[in-house]
Amino acid sequence: MGFRYGNPMTTPPDARPTLFADVVFDRPLDTAYSYSVPDHLRDSIAVGKRIECSFGRGEGFAVGYVIRVTEVLPTREVKPILKVLDEFALLDEELLKLTRWMADYYLCGWGQVLHAVVPAGVRGRAGTKNATFVELLPREDQPTILPSVTPKQKLVLDTIRAEAKSFEQNELAKAAGVSVGIVASLVTKGLLRKFHERVERLPASFLNHVPDEAEVERTHKTPTLNTDQTRVWEPIRTALETGGYHSFLLHGVTGSGKTEIYLRAIEEVVKRGQEAIVLVPEISLTPQTIERFRGRCGKVAVLHSNLTDSERATYWRHVASGDVQVVVGARSAVFAPTRKLGLIVIDEEHETSFKQDSTPRYHARAVALMRARLANVPIILGTATPALESWHAAHTGAMTLLTLPNRVENRRLPNVQLVDMRHEPKTPGKFFAIGPTLQFAIRDATKKGGQVILLLNRRGFSTHVHCPTCGHVAQCAHCDLSLTFHRSKAALVCHYCGYETAPMLQCPACSEASIRYQGLGTEKLHSELEALFPDRVIRRMDSDTMTKAGSHQRVLDSFRDGHVHILLGTQMIAKGLDFPNVTLVGVINADVGLHLPDFRAAERTFQLLAQVAGRAGRGDKGGRVLIQTYTPEHPCIALAAKHDYPAFAKLELGFRREHLYPPYQRMARLIVRSEKQEAAEKFADQLAGSFKQANIRASGPGKPLSVRILGPAECPVFKLNDYFRFHFQLLSDSSGVLHSVLREVLTVTKVPGGVEFQVDVDPYNML
Repeated sequence: MGFRYGNPMTTPPDARPTLFADVVFDRPLDTAYSYSVPDHLRDSIAVGKRIECSFGRGEGFAVGYVIRVTEVLPTREVKPILKVLDEFALLDEELLKLTRWMADYYLCGWGQVLHAVVPAGVRGRAGTKNATFVELLPREDQPTILPSVTPKQKLVLDTIRAEAKSFEQNELAKAAGVSVGIVASLVTKGLLRKFHERVERLPASFLNHVPDEAEVERTHKTPTLNTDQTRVWEPIRTALETGGYHSFLLHGVTGSGKTEIYLRAIEEVVKRGQEAIVLVPEISLTPQTIERFRGRCGKVAVLHSNLTDSERATYWRHVASGDVQVVVGARSAVFAPTRKLGLIVIDEEHETSFKQDSTPRYHARAVALMRARLANVPIILGTATPALESWHAAHTGAMTLLTLPNRVENRRLPNVQLVDMRHEPKTPGKFFAIGPTLQFAIRDATKKGGQVILLLNRRGFSTHVHCPTCGHVAQCAHCDLSLTFHRSKAALVCHYCGYETAPMLQCPACSEASIRYQGLGTEKLHSELEALFPDRVIRRMDSDTMTKAGSHQRVLDSFRDGHVHILLGTQMIAKGLDFPNVTLVGVINADVGLHLPDFRAAERTFQLLAQVAGRAGRGDKGGRVLIQTYTPEHPCIALAAKHDYPAFAKLELGFRREHLYPPYQRMARLIVRSEKQEAAEKFADQLAGSFKQANIRASGPGKPLSVRILGPAECPVFKLNDYFRFHFQLLSDSSGVLHSVLREVLTVTKVPGGVEFQVDVDPYNML
């Protein structure tokens, strides 16, 4: 699917203008379409702007992105552009090159990428308003005979003369203490001139955060680097001084001071008049994280999912204007329109949330590395548990590996104890998710004034509901997934599509009233903790409780201030939290997610356990970690308990090499889905057959095949949202060969009606 320039339908040849624009649309197309630029739009057309034009054979209209303006005559007559929608270009040359690469690598339309990169609020000019301004007329334009003015009118004139600037009409009236009508009357008398401009709706204070004294005390101190930090800082400092592209993998144990290295690097960049982009997982965008950057790095724009369109668009415009030094945000912040980019930082680079699961299915880490190359600037990837792809790259010379093996101030890593739940004493007549060993540890920690964090990576009250008589399990009506009982909603809920139904009182299959609500979620754990520790303050953090704006911050502030004794939650509490008074971390069920049909299951389990264990022992009191598990002998659990990432990586990479999984081969996953099972299966077989033929052609007759094709087969979760799904995988030593085979087939494939398929390059979701 090499990129092509094309043309839509014709216009009369004698009406040909001399300026043309190539335009791409938010569609899965690999073609740019040429349009003529009418004379009245010549001054406003530009690369990076959106235009409105007719598209297709009908009379429909579409919005497209201009990717080239030229005087080269197309080979056919073309339609004219109808309207230019943007006053300023939304994308500069660097972002256009980056998005072109993304379209090629992730096998989607360039217009689809551009549409995803520019926020909806920016496209709709959210956060702005049309305002009426007034200013003094130049003396030569004023009436020859000045009209008389009332005392109130004179007050307005005195106010605007004193400021010597234009005023928004309402603001001038407010400043002079008069009505808007008084200001308008001066316009009528010819003493003021009125004009209109589009201005920001949000106040300037939205961006210019003013820290309070406590925040200044916490964030403005510049710590002295220890020996380990000094060692890793030197090559980064050198790279910033010499300039050019350098990629660093900063592997530091939890609490080793990685954030201070980021801050030093950003400060250096800001001193040079450049800007930095910092990517963090959405769940790590805590007030605590944001404070650190705002305290030392100038003006900071924070981009996260809770922003309104107006807020996001306002930040975008401030970044594009050069009014922001640092952009901190989740995945999409990698596209921030910085003018003088000097550094990119990715914290917790291993996080799977950096991978987008809709078109374009990009990974922010890969995009950030490419953006750093295009901008010719350094990039730092930091984590305590690197993605195995990054670890492999660092050991093969593609990145520079920097290590922080010790915690700051010589604090010890917490002691980790594995609690084998197969041998824990059982309480007669009642099941407790929290075993006796962990119960005692919680009582001891809180009695001594410490705080506790408990991880259970499952939401809801009961994770499955079944009938012991006939074996029926409550399943979603639209997905092949069991329903979870949420007691607060009094409903059975599908965590994928949101389907809800009333709780079961009797079995719908055999009518027996022997329904059992089993399994453990955070809601049930919260109830159990309240029963076991009625004198302790307990708070729960998961996507069910953190729904209101600011709820996340309020709970963490309360925990930091010592008003909460026990904080429990899903993985959102496992990362990015630094509370010195946490002396105990408990993992309720370490085996959750370990046995999924996904080659990354062990890696994700190790990362989650290592990250949550790192929340303990960050203060003078030290800390310990208790991990409840039914498989303590599993290498990912045993090595996480020893804080031994290198040993885990060596073992897991050996498994990947043996089975030729990433990073030793590149992978693409294709999913075919339809509401009709037979149609999906038939097209999946047909598509896989086309790839096998293309593979033979790419490899050459009689030679080993360049691409491994696994499948097609039913997806592990076969039915989702009423769609039956089949998938297969393509793997190759060469990304170039893999993409070549993919393009050859996808370019000529015609998808039958009622069938859809997705291409996911470097997939992270295998279910």
